[in-house]
Amino acid sequence: MKVRKIPERTCVVTREKFPKMELLRIIRTPEGNVEIDLTGKKNGRGAYIKKDLNVLELAKKNKALDRHLEVNIPDSIYDEIKEIIEK
Repeated sequence: MKVRKIPERTCVVTREKFPKMELLRIIRTPEGNVEIDLTGKKNGRGAYIKKDLNVLELAKKNKALDRHLEVNIPDSIYDEIKEIIEK
């Protein structure tokens, strides 16, 4: 039986590699909107962050997502991410 490769992605805040399913994908759509992509298949520029509240606070503090997606991220998106992580 052939072993299937597990896709890995890098967290934009900590620069650590994790399996794709352990990270949360945030995208900038072609229209310029910022959304949380729970499916991992939406169209747009994506950035992955670790599902950890400390990493989220660090991303908000040093604007890692803003730089990677090249757009200002509203606080409402950070609140949505926090709710998803706390589940």
